[in-house]
Amino acid sequence: MSYRYMRILVMFDLPVGTESERKNYRLFRKYLIKSGFLMLQESVYCKIAQNTTVADAIIANVRKNGPDDGLVQVLKITEKQYSRMEYIVGESKSDVLDSDERLVVL
Repeated sequence: MSYRYMRILVMFDLPVGTESERKNYRLFRKYLIKSGFLMLQESVYCKIAQNTTVADAIIANVRKNGPDDGLVQVLKITEKQYSRMEYIVGESKSDVLDSDERLVVL
């Protein structure tokens, strides 16, 4: 079987002015974490997918569980494109292995 690994980047800016807006923010963030997304930066989360079909299903689930207000953007890129990310300032510091090496295909 041939796989073309994809990365799903979710970037969001949600209002937090009222208590209900803060609750929606927390629920969306918890949904992302429970769904296997890793935080790259504040309000930027990333998840690896086996191929385009799986990536499209992940995006559909994010769309279904997204908040009503604010801005949520999703970007689907290949693993090769993701690996070309350049760090202008700082460096990647993660204790979590988030590459395709930890992906188990059954």
